[in-house]
Amino acid sequence: MGKTIRELLVMTGATLIVAAAVFFFLVPSHAAVSSISGLAIVLSNVIPLSVSAITMALNIALLVVGFLLCGHEFGFKTVYTSILLPVFIGVFEILLPDNGSLTGDAMLDVACYIFVVSIGISILFNMNASSGGLDIVAKILNKYLHMDLGKAMGMSGMLVALSSAFVYDKKTVVLSVLGTYLNGIVLDHFIFGQNMKRRVCIISKDKEEEICEWILHTLKSGATIYEAKGAYDGIVRNEIITIVDRNEYQKLMQYITKEDPAAFITVYNVNDMRYIPKSREDVPQH
Repeated sequence: MGKTIRELLVMTGATLIVAAAVFFFLVPSHAAVSSISGLAIVLSNVIPLSVSAITMALNIALLVVGFLLCGHEFGFKTVYTSILLPVFIGVFEILLPDNGSLTGDAMLDVACYIFVVSIGISILFNMNASSGGLDIVAKILNKYLHMDLGKAMGMSGMLVALSSAFVYDKKTVVLSVLGTYLNGIVLDHFIFGQNMKRRVCIISKDKEEEICEWILHTLKSGATIYEAKGAYDGIVRNEIITIVDRNEYQKLMQYITKEDPAAFITVYNVNDMRYIPKSREDVPQH
């Protein structure tokens, strides 16, 4: 029960951050940046309703369509945040009816929106939740058109941005498109960049044991050793593979540069690591 309450509080706070980003930065800029709220800003020019009311109507419509087409893939968290977001925007509209740009510049407004909204959405993402809206559209496209979720989100966001061409000038359209593109980059950084690790593969001619011992006992990290056969010379050498974070990576590179500058090293970024148990006995007990 306590865990559920904490999750609700965190989701509520994250949704409040997203709503604040929309109200204080996106609405004054008039840019339709990659969200249902952005589409609501465009529609508010032709529909005599507030941005919050249009966002609420669109989110409810998308939830209904999502449930009809995708079944119960959309859990309580998505429904909760989809309804709560326009409620928070509506509260801001009541409390601050004369809200204007805080920066006095549309480009700065969009930049601030991208930064602030990424914080809120990354918190929701890490709780396996979302703010609804375009996420629902992406899941529908993924199920019926077999489109990758990332591409579906990007395409949906870009269509929202281009919709601003119907009511705004060219500058605002360009700002919406660029904002959508940058929003995706920054959001990826907030969601994946903070937990990014590196898979380092090392082949050493003479210092294999020393490097492995240093990784295990000084760096306090794990390592795996594979046999690797050179295609040109046919010589079999061992390849040391370890997963490290940013700080550990810097220490490892400094050590190898000093102790074995001739070592052959390849590095890959790692976003997702999972442990798949082979049997029930392998499942960690709590």
